[in-house]
Amino acid sequence: MDNELGSNSAGWMFFVKASFAIALLATALGIVFAPIDILVKGYMGICALFLVSTAITLSKTMRDDHESKRIHNRLSEARAQQLLKEYTE
Repeated sequence: MDNELGSNSAGWMFFVKASFAIALLATALGIVFAPIDILVKGYMGICALFLVSTAITLSKTMRDDHESKRIHNRLSEARAQQLLKEYTE
């Protein structure tokens, strides 16, 4: 995290995107140049794409769940502070 808002630095974003592209390219090249039948290559390619898709979906879902819990906790804390403030007045 680069600043108090939680955004990532440009360097980190480049690293993440480059790593993803290299991993995807390496997997594709490995499948294409593997000495196996075209049917097996197709199966491996579909499995690789499915794995990428589910990894993205999983990470997004986990991030959304974390964010919703964070917002819920902030709201609960604000309500508690408001009740304490009203009680002490």
